[in-house]
Amino acid sequence: MPKSRIRKKADYTPPPSKQAQAIKLENRGWVAPVMLAMFLIGLAWIVVFYVTDGSLPIHALRNWNIVVGFGFIAAGFGVSTQWK
Repeated sequence: MPKSRIRKKADYTPPPSKQAQAIKLENRGWVAPVMLAMFLIGLAWIVVFYVTDGSLPIHALRNWNIVVGFGFIAAGFGVSTQWK
């Protein structure tokens, strides 16, 4: 029986490596304090509304005070997207 020919496989050459580029991180030291302040203001707004039976913080808003409190909390989450 004759021997089969052995095919020589081409050597694997990996693709050229990309050089890592430095990522510029801007100074965002203001993000964490503002985010936490928004969270705390929103929480305090809602707690004060419930503790005072709706007479504070703004009596004219009535139950819309809850929306204002959650608005501050939502703004805190919006600011948190800037954190790196």
